[in-house]
Amino acid sequence: MAQVRGSAEEALSTFLLWLLTFLFSLRVAGQAIQQWAPQPFLPPFAAFQGSNLPYPVLLASQVLILGMMIFCNLRRPKGGRALLWIGGLYMTGSVLRIAVGLAVPGAPAWFSTWIPALFHVVLAGYVLTLARCRGRSPAGTSH
Repeated sequence: MAQVRGSAEEALSTFLLWLLTFLFSLRVAGQAIQQWAPQPFLPPFAAFQGSNLPYPVLLASQVLILGMMIFCNLRRPKGGRALLWIGGLYMTGSVLRIAVGLAVPGAPAWFSTWIPALFHVVLAGYVLTLARCRGRSPAGTSH
């Protein structure tokens, strides 16, 4: 019974990691599309921009993050306890950012730009999911 439960948990964790990776990739692609070939069905470019980072630096950072996510999906890193703490702090900060943006009238744009704020929750969820399944290998692979 424990083996079946472990298999189901592993499958769910793997699904969640890939889903969160996919969601983040949509954010990166959406902003890139709005930068170079704007589409009316997507929010404007500025809605994706939650910081003062120049877009080329932001895009390079996002591509690096996506690469790290894919790597971690394929080969789970060690350090679950550290990932749990990092993910917990990251999620707390991300939720507080959204709360300030909702509760404080006239809050700076960094608090009220919803797309970046939401995707920080996605990334924090990714780190927490990775921490939860740390030590488990994807089906058919070993460390």
